[in-house]
Amino acid sequence: MPIMDVRYPAGRLEKTTKATMAAKLTDVLIRMEGSANTLGGRAFAAVLFTEVADDNWWVGGRTDNEFVSASGKFLVHVTIPEGYMNAVHKTEVHVWVTTAIMEATGTKPDAAAGSSIQVILDEVPEGNWGAGGHTISLESIADSVGMRKDGDRFAWVRSYFEAKARQLTAFGFPSDAGGLLPSIARKFSKPARSA
Repeated sequence: MPIMDVRYPAGRLEKTTKATMAAKLTDVLIRMEGSANTLGGRAFAAVLFTEVADDNWWVGGRTDNEFVSASGKFLVHVTIPEGYMNAVHKTEVHVWVTTAIMEATGTKPDAAAGSSIQVILDEVPEGNWGAGGHTISLESIADSVGMRKDGDRFAWVRSYFEAKARQLTAFGFPSDAGGLLPSIARKFSKPARSA
């Protein structure tokens, strides 16, 4: 259920460029979902564009492009569920998003051309994401997009949340504090104390 918010200088993107970029970034979102090119996967793939006025975007203390690479200024916040990606996958997302923007804007790839494209991954703690008035877990997202729970990707997710559960238990957090996959929370919950 990743969401991308692409911030860019006002007037920088023409309608066709924005449409091309939205298509390329949607492909990145689907790829991030483990290639969940399903109805559910596409329904969760949202790309938002936010124009920023020139006098509201300063780089190096200036509003011109003195310190901006050939790609132009872009700030992309990618919102993802906690525990969804390991370090290698996060690096892949940085590369995929930067490449998609450079391709959509026609920027020739070289070592410095995309250095003004900043990609920030914002992880939403388990239990803090909701849709339709309901809290949704990473497990329910996996079901919705068709991600196999017996594959390597979800095995990593489980190991992440099992380690988190052990840490929360070791430090005496209440079992209803949240932040765990529902199936793991049930395994680590303590019976209620009698009065």
